[in-house]
Amino acid sequence: MVPKNTAESAPAAANQFTAADIAAILCARGWLNPGLPDEQGAPGSELAAWMNEAAVLLGPHAASRDALADLLCLVFNYDARAILRRPESHAVLAREGAREVIRELAHQVLEGPPVDSDRFKEIVSALKERLHHRGRKLFHPIRLALAGRAGEGELDRVILLLDGAAALPSRFAVKGTRQRMLEFCASME
Repeated sequence: MVPKNTAESAPAAANQFTAADIAAILCARGWLNPGLPDEQGAPGSELAAWMNEAAVLLGPHAASRDALADLLCLVFNYDARAILRRPESHAVLAREGAREVIRELAHQVLEGPPVDSDRFKEIVSALKERLHHRGRKLFHPIRLALAGRAGEGELDRVILLLDGAAALPSRFAVKGTRQRMLEFCASME
């Protein structure tokens, strides 16, 4: 899971969503074709495991099915140029230390293995140690670069899903953390 010692952590809410809810949203958005043999969501399949993980990670942070779909959109839709055109993105990047966080984040993501819960903890710990930033000063630039918007802890859960989703069948075309980091840095210039 993500670091629990951040000021932005909140108690976990009850999860009203399952992998079936994730599958229904993916089908409705055109990200999943239930007619394909490897997308049946049979227990034990990589896709079923990813959908279950998505339900576990995102479900407690979504008050409605629409909110859950909005979080899933962050996994499947990423355009760094569009992200960087938004005023709220400029507000995050204008804060003291934000670009330093982005540079170090890029180094951590590009030099290491895919990002899962343990790797995310390592990255956050390394950033805290090297940059001595905490709270929003640290997490908002991370979330902006990898999830596509600044915000609270639910975006950390989106980040945890990226590399797993990117490894699923190519029809998903999810940009993993490395690809997002490269695109984000290239678009900043």
